[in-house]
Amino acid sequence: MELILWRHADAGEGPPDADNDLSAEGEKQAAKVAVWLKTRMRDDTRILVSPERRTQQTASALNLPFETLKSLNTRAIAPDILHAAAWPHGDRDVLIVGHQPTLGEAAAVLLLNESQPMLMRKGSLWWFSFRERDNFESTFVRAVVTPELLD
Repeated sequence: MELILWRHADAGEGPPDADNDLSAEGEKQAAKVAVWLKTRMRDDTRILVSPERRTQQTASALNLPFETLKSLNTRAIAPDILHAAAWPHGDRDVLIVGHQPTLGEAAAVLLLNESQPMLMRKGSLWWFSFRERDNFESTFVRAVVTPELLD
């Protein structure tokens, strides 16, 4: 199984936070990462997105159908992310478009098996793979991509 965590791209500031649109820079970030991602993820990847506007706009850069899950909102915690993805034994790959600090904490759980703060930059993604061979389970990082790397 593959799990891709994509933090929303740069957004405007101001209350209410949930209503902030992507900035012009954020639109560029989302477009660059979407092009990179579409050429690498499987066609049947399940795309799950927070209901906040900036995550919806980030996911829309893929021009693919996605599901909106309230459980992925800004109050989500790392276990919510892993549960939504059915990690690690889900039947398909999953892309989650969400928020910091939750995505960073989920990455820490995947890497270190413990919840702790870990920064994910706006617009970046972390791609994890799970493998089971000879009764040995392992999680590894397949890729970390920031919009700046794609210039």
